[in-house]
Amino acid sequence: DAPPVFMMPDGLSYLHVKRNGLIFGCVAARNTSAVTIIDLLSTVARVFKDYCGTLSEEAIRKNFILLYELLDEMLDYGYPQITRTSTLKSCVYNEPIVVEHIGSTSNMVNPKTASANSVHKPVISSVNANGRKTDSSNNQKNEIFVDILERLNVLFSANGYVLNSTIDGCIQMKSYLAGNPELRLALNEDLIIGKNQSGTYGSVNVDDINFNDCVNLAEFESARTLTFVPPEGEFVVLNYRLTGDFNTPFRIFPSIEEVDSKTLEITILIRAEMPQNHFGANVSVELPLPKCTNVAHCNVISSPGTGYTNAEFVRADGKILWTMKKLPGGTEQTMKAKISLSQPCTTQIRREVGPINMNFEIPMYNVSKLQVRYLRIAESMAGYTPYRWVRYVTQSNSYVCRL
Repeated sequence: DAPPVFMMPDGLSYLHVKRNGLIFGCVAARNTSAVTIIDLLSTVARVFKDYCGTLSEEAIRKNFILLYELLDEMLDYGYPQITRTSTLKSCVYNEPIVVEHIGSTSNMVNPKTASANSVHKPVISSVNANGRKTDSSNNQKNEIFVDILERLNVLFSANGYVLNSTIDGCIQMKSYLAGNPELRLALNEDLIIGKNQSGTYGSVNVDDINFNDCVNLAEFESARTLTFVPPEGEFVVLNYRLTGDFNTPFRIFPSIEEVDSKTLEITILIRAEMPQNHFGANVSVELPLPKCTNVAHCNVISSPGTGYTNAEFVRADGKILWTMKKLPGGTEQTMKAKISLSQPCTTQIRREVGPINMNFEIPMYNVSKLQVRYLRIAESMAGYTPYRWVRYVTQSNSYVCRL
């Protein structure tokens, strides 16, 4: 894949972000801030999703006029203007055509890893596939969706020890509450902020937190409670970061042995160190092989409850791809590969093996232990009963093991 920012011989800078399999790109002729443009492209993708309900190729094709109208209001001669979903409402006159959401993780083994269907509703009144108008204010439940997402960056040594580990987390919301009331969100009472701050045993410690500008922090220091009026569309309440030692959900233990001059034997053991009531979904392990590889035979030793497991040599990509539908906590999985080379193995060829890259998603589990204690409306309203949907998802961002 191309890097998010690169320059071509024509002297232009090309920048892009990927969202749901779609590429949002930008071309700059001047020496502009790459971070600003990347953030703008991410904002454009978010606004498109807010107005279409779902972000897909079909949604963009059917709502091209609406999205062009939004883009015309958001940018003027290359300069950002209006980027808030709520402010753009007064500038938009076209109605979105609702497209049925097709999840990018359609083969999930557990629906808890995927958003509820109602979270994909547009923020304005829309038209369905049959041309009938659906007003967003009629027959709408008072719902609010909260996601606690954590992306792990972990680097293991060849002995299975953690060399570097960070967590990039966020709490994001999408509100469909009538009247847009003020909300109160409470986090762990024992939450400690600051890398050098010490707390009691079992307390949650994060390096730093930054909040959305709509959040009122008057009670945060004393009660770890946030108050805010949720803006239109999907938004991030806060971002947090954690570095240092934490319990990684999976440990990787590789070994490589030279059987003879043209044969290598590689063993990869993966141990799920999370509680037994949790599991990794759609786990994939990639192992790059030397360019001179003729053939690779793979054998998987799987534990009960893993579901469909497969390991094969993908010749076009020059790597072994090992996939597992489900990897329960407290279990171990082993893959052995016998690799035949077209020439004798040298030190340079050995360096072409690896590193191992692992991808996974863990529903209803987070590593940092940051929790939402409660989410409620600030002022009690008679007959107002909102539905609250809270889910936790842990994903691998860069989960790598050296060989």
